[in-house]
Amino acid sequence: MTPADHPFLTPSDLPYELPPFREIREEHYGPAFEQGMAEHLAEVEAIAADPAPPTFANTVEALELSGRLLDRVSTVFFNQASSDTTPGIQAIQQEVTPKLAKHSDAIHLNPRLYARLKAVTTEDPAEQWLLDRYRTDFIRAGAELDEAQQARLRKLNEELSSLATTFQQTLLQDTNDRAVVVDDAAELDGLTPDAIEGLRETAAARGLAGKYLITLVLPTGQPSLSSLTDRGLRERVHRASTGRGAANAELITRIARLRRERAGLLGYRDHAEYVLADQTAGTTGAVTEMLDKLVTPAVANARREQEALEAEAGFPIEAWDWAFYAERVRQARYAIDSAQMRPYFELDRVLHDGVFHAASRLYGLRFEARPDLAGYHPDVRVWEVFNEDGSPLGLFLGDFHARASKRGGAWMNSLVKQSGLEGSRPVVVNNLNIVKGEPTLMTFDEVNTMFHEFGHALHGLFSDVRHPRFSGTAVPRDFVEYPSQVNEMWATHPEILANYAKHHETGEPMPRELVDRMLEAQKFNQGFATVEYLAATLLDWAWHTDYESGEESGDAESFEAEALRRAGVDLAAVPPRYRSTYFAHIWASGYSAGYYSYIWSEVLDADTVEWFTENGGLLRENGDRFRAELLSKGGSVDPMTAFRAFRGRDPRIEPLLERRGLR
Repeated sequence: MTPADHPFLTPSDLPYELPPFREIREEHYGPAFEQGMAEHLAEVEAIAADPAPPTFANTVEALELSGRLLDRVSTVFFNQASSDTTPGIQAIQQEVTPKLAKHSDAIHLNPRLYARLKAVTTEDPAEQWLLDRYRTDFIRAGAELDEAQQARLRKLNEELSSLATTFQQTLLQDTNDRAVVVDDAAELDGLTPDAIEGLRETAAARGLAGKYLITLVLPTGQPSLSSLTDRGLRERVHRASTGRGAANAELITRIARLRRERAGLLGYRDHAEYVLADQTAGTTGAVTEMLDKLVTPAVANARREQEALEAEAGFPIEAWDWAFYAERVRQARYAIDSAQMRPYFELDRVLHDGVFHAASRLYGLRFEARPDLAGYHPDVRVWEVFNEDGSPLGLFLGDFHARASKRGGAWMNSLVKQSGLEGSRPVVVNNLNIVKGEPTLMTFDEVNTMFHEFGHALHGLFSDVRHPRFSGTAVPRDFVEYPSQVNEMWATHPEILANYAKHHETGEPMPRELVDRMLEAQKFNQGFATVEYLAATLLDWAWHTDYESGEESGDAESFEAEALRRAGVDLAAVPPRYRSTYFAHIWASGYSAGYYSYIWSEVLDADTVEWFTENGGLLRENGDRFRAELLSKGGSVDPMTAFRAFRGRDPRIEPLLERRGLR
C-alpha cells in the first residue's frame, strides 16, 4: 500500500483531519488494520528496546504517540460498524475484533515495556497522573500475572471480543427482522397522520409497498405503545420487542462465565468488583448501597401508578397497556398528550434553535454548516464550531435518522481526539435514531435525547488536554454520563424552550398553557421510569456478581426472572428497560457492571442543576466555569476532585430523590 492509493496511511489533509469519507471503501479496512497493528507493534518494540534510561518522554509520551494509523482506521471502522453497517463490514468486524484483542494483549503483556513504565519517575503532578493511569492499565490487563495465567488471559480476551461482535450483529438483524408489519391503516388508530405516513414510507423502503412497518427501538418500551388504541397490535409490538435476541441467550451466559473467570484470574471476586475498582464508585458496596436507597420508594411509586392506570382502564393492565393508559391519565391530569406536542418539535428547529442556541448562550459557541465536508452517509451533516472570539474549536457531525444499517439507541463518538501533544482539534459525531419524515417531527423524549447526546459532544469539543489518553470523554464510565445529563436541563429552560418549540407549519410558539402543562407533567410516571431503569441495572449487576461459572446457574431467561424476583422489582407490568438478550449496553457497548452509571451520574447531575439554578441559570459566567472546571479536563484529573472543585463539596443525593419523586 502507498499513501497515494490508500486513505488511511497518512493523516487526512481535510479540515481538522476529518476522515476522507468520500475516498474510503470497504476494501481499505482490512489492509489498514493489518498494517496499523504491525506498525504499532514495531513502535512499541522500539520503546521497549530503547537502550536509553526510561523517561516520561521516551516511554510514556512515546506510547501516547504510537499507533496513529491503527487509531485512524479503528475510529472510522467501528463508527461505521455501528452507524451504517453492511455484510462486508460485519465480516471484517468478525475477523478483526479478536485480532485487536490479541494485539492489545501483545502490548499490555510485554514485560520489557512494563518494566520501563515501572522505572519512569517524574516530579510533575500531571505527568505522574498519566504514568499512574498507564501502570494501572497494564496491571488490570494482566501485566503482573505469570506466563501460564497470561496465556489463559489472552484466550479469554480473544473469545470475549468475538462474542461481543456476534451479539451486536445478531441483535441488529433480529431487531430488523422483528419489525411489525401492519396491513391496514385502520389498525393504526391513535397515531397521527404524519406518523402513519412515516410507517408507510418505511414499509415501502423495505419492499413492503401498501403496508405499514413499525420498526423497533432498542429499549423494551416502544414509542407507538402510548398511542395505538388496538390492544392486540400493542401486544404484538411489545412481544416483538421483548422477544428480541433469543439467539443470544446461550451466548450471554458464556460471556458472563468468561468475564467471571477473567476477573478471578486478575485477583477479583467477580467482574463487577474488577470494573468498580477503576470507577469513581470504587466498590461494589457503594453501588449496592445507592441502589438499595432507590428500589423500595421507586417500586412503591410504580405500584401506586399502576393502581391509577387500572382504575382508568377498568381491568388489570399488562406491560403493553402501561404506556397507553399512562398517556390517558396524563391527558386527564394535565390536558396534554404526546401527539399534541410533536408538531412543535421539528428536528432542524430543535437542533438549531434549541441545542445549538443553548450552547451559544451558555458557552458563546457559533456553528457554521460545512456542506463541502462529507460524512460517512448521506444523512450525516457537518458543522464547524467556533468559540465566541472566532477561534476554531472543532467539527460536529450529526447523524440523526434511523435506518436498518444502524444499531439502536443514541451515542457519541470521537472521530479525532483533541490533543496538545499531537496538535489536534476534536471531531465528534452524535448518532440518534429518529424516523425520517417530511417534516421530521420528534417526541419530547427524542428532544431530550438530542440535548443529552450533545452534552457528550460538548465534553469532546471542549477538551483541552495535552495527552490523547485523557481527551474528552476518556473518563470513568460512571462519570461520563454526568456532563450529558446536565445538558438535558436546557431542553426545558424557559428561554431555550420558547426559542425552538414552534409549530412546524405556522411558526407559532407552543402555547404557554401547553408549555406549563408539559413541564408540570415531567414528574408523572416517574415510578415506572425509575423501576424500568433499576430493573435493567439490577440485571446487569446480577449477571456480573451472582452468575456462577458453572452450568448450575441455569439458562438466561430463568436467571433473569430469579434475579428480578430476588431484587424485588419483578412487576409484570413494568419490564426492564432492556431484557438480557437485547441488553447491548452490557454485552457489546462497554457498560458491563456499569449500567448503574446513569443513576450514579444523575446524582452529580441533579446536584449540578441545583447549582446552576442557585447561580442564575443560563449565564455565560456559569457556562465558562462549568467548561473550565469540568468539561475541558477530560480524564487529566481525578473526576471527583474536579466535581468538588466545581461544586465546593461532595455530591448530595437529595436533589436526585426530589427530581424523581422519591422523597
